[in-house]
Amino acid sequence: MKKTAIKLSLLLALSGLFLQPVSAQTKAEIFDEKTPITWLGMDFSQMKFIGSEEAYRKELINAEFVGKYIPLWENFFLKEPKKYNPARAVHRTSVAFAMNVTEKVNAALTKNFFDTNPDHFKSLTEKDIDTIIKNYDFLGNKGIGMMLIVEGMDKGRAQGGAWITFVDMDKKTVLYTVFRTGNSRGFGFRNYWAHPWPVILDDFGSDFERFKKY
Repeated sequence: MKKTAIKLSLLLALSGLFLQPVSAQTKAEIFDEKTPITWLGMDFSQMKFIGSEEAYRKELINAEFVGKYIPLWENFFLKEPKKYNPARAVHRTSVAFAMNVTEKVNAALTKNFFDTNPDHFKSLTEKDIDTIIKNYDFLGNKGIGMMLIVEGMDKGRAQGGAWITFVDMDKKTVLYTVFRTGNSRGFGFRNYWAHPWPVILDDFGSDFERFKKY
């Protein structure tokens, strides 16, 4: 009888171990260089071209932006890893890649990207970013994900603006997000608007220790 009770107790204890919920990721782990991070790419679902459509019309239309330019910019992270380097931004030697997460979002975009109100270059809040992430499909990926949620591309400012966002992909929660800008420059539409993204990432990397405190 005693042996049976002991066996039952052991079984219950072991089952309790297996039933324990997976622990959530934390903000502190973003800044712990031993914690793996997955680069998810750039989300353009919130993006606006600031200025009249006519100001950009010679260079693109909405369909070209989705079908041509977004994939080109994403591809820079694969073709030019020394310059487009999310691992450097988070002080890692490497990060995993799962850019199909944002590729799925971008490929479905059909909206008008043009906005004449310069105040809309940055109009999202951290609460808005929370809502975006709650509705995300992370395609089964786990752990900490990192992405740029691009908000504005302004020809007048010669800047692109994006939210560097870290998420717990399992819980669909934002661990940390901050808006940063990068200057645009270069010849041709593709190169001109490709420039802000590595600038934003490197800027975050330069301020890594400062962001760690907030």
